[in-house]
Amino acid sequence: MDVIKIQYIFRFNETKDETVDLRLDANRLEILDKPKGALPEWVRLHFNQCPHCPLDSATHPNCPVAECLADVVTRFDKILSYEEADLEVITSERRVILHTTAQRAIGSLLGVIMPASGCPHTAFFRPMVRFHLPLATRQETIFRATGMYLLAQYHLRKQGRKADFELTGLAQIYQNLNVLNIQIAERLRSFTRTDSSINAVILLDVFTQTVPIVIEDHLEEIRYLFEPYLSDFYQDIIHNAVRNTDPD
Repeated sequence: MDVIKIQYIFRFNETKDETVDLRLDANRLEILDKPKGALPEWVRLHFNQCPHCPLDSATHPNCPVAECLADVVTRFDKILSYEEADLEVITSERRVILHTTAQRAIGSLLGVIMPASGCPHTAFFRPMVRFHLPLATRQETIFRATGMYLLAQYHLRKQGRKADFELTGLAQIYQNLNVLNIQIAERLRSFTRTDSSINAVILLDVFTQTVPIVIEDHLEEIRYLFEPYLSDFYQDIIHNAVRNTDPD
């Protein structure tokens, strides 16, 4: 089985650091090393279960997201959200080193864990996990999320299925994610003594709430990136390409 490895190294000061090693199934993009043994009550599916959760506790006794967060939350339970951190992220393709806050660094880690947890609502973001970008900015997130969704629509159309080029489905996916983030934050409040993990989820949710608004505004804020495609020159290229492939 092919495995994708992502390592997060957190350095908070000279004596305090944490390393989180993630191993993902390269095909399914799910976390391979999930927690074993007894887990805290807040991990159970019925504990603050999302109102739109499609899972049944008979087959899924634990919330997939909470289950995968249990170890991380324990590790960072004594870290305050505003503490400074040197974050190093290592993948097979690159090494990224950034100085930031604990909540942003942890939020970046959650951006991998949550889609790869096995939750049906976060699974749509697995392509972004495969091409993970640590501490992505707002515009980077919008570009990557919409690009991912439109590529999915291309594959749907190739299968003869209805494609959604108006991004209506993406807005709904993000609205569902917003509900999930709220419930996960409530789970964490029942356990953690500090705010770093909770604020990491809240910070992620800021992006979650942003995307539907940007979609509603027709993605005008990144329209300038595509000016070459909107030009008459590009239209001529397409016209010639179609003419050259026309059998008549």
